[in-house]
Amino acid sequence: MTIVVKVGGASGNRLAPVLDEVALRPSEYVLVHGGSEEIDRLGTALGRPPRYYTSPSGTVSRHTDAAHLEVVILALAGSVQTRIVRELATRHVPAVGLSGVDGGLLTARRKEGARAVQDGRVVRVADDLSGSLESVRTDLIERLRQGGYVPVIGPPALTPEGEVVNVDADRVAARVAAALHADGLVLLTNVGGVLRDADDPRSLIPRVDASNEAEVMTAARGRMHKKVRAAIEAVRAGVGSAVIGPSAIPRPVAAALAGQGTVFV
Repeated sequence: MTIVVKVGGASGNRLAPVLDEVALRPSEYVLVHGGSEEIDRLGTALGRPPRYYTSPSGTVSRHTDAAHLEVVILALAGSVQTRIVRELATRHVPAVGLSGVDGGLLTARRKEGARAVQDGRVVRVADDLSGSLESVRTDLIERLRQGGYVPVIGPPALTPEGEVVNVDADRVAARVAAALHADGLVLLTNVGGVLRDADDPRSLIPRVDASNEAEVMTAARGRMHKKVRAAIEAVRAGVGSAVIGPSAIPRPVAAALAGQGTVFV
């Protein structure tokens, strides 16, 4: 069995319950991580505070110019990845941290046409070094797994021209899951799933048919928009199921696979 688990990096997420669960059956897991809170913290400390923009479709994205890309690399390929690998080591689980640049693991193309809504107008984001994923080197992942290591994967990615670009970690998880023909994709976050009303936990959407996405895409706002898109992409690409669920509970992966959260089929 192969389960790809994406651990969120926003405030309110908990890493320990996820890693406790991975330690029970490490051979089954591939981890993908984000790190938005650490990127924001480090960027602010370095005098490079975060900037975000909202696309015409309502998707919130990080504005990654050249200076901020350095912060992304330091945070994700540095502190966040090292922390996860270290925490797994304390649980006697050998792990290897990989950014998408390592060994050409993640290939992407740079987004040339990013658009943002500013003051009611749609403008082009000219200096954004973000990318759209195109391929995943599964042989590198599988060699690590065959050697008894848990792969811990995070952005950024590499273009065919050798340019480093930031990519969304949820979409990375979806692409990795699809490339590995995974049995499941679990996107863990700081809320219970996709909510019709972001202020009401009781408004959870429990199940989504990926062939009919209109309702859930309307409900998904801000950063949740990308998680929903990633889950739909994974299921359409053949992943058995995808779940967006909470990280701050005991056995969060098992809970998600049992249906706690929003299940995409």
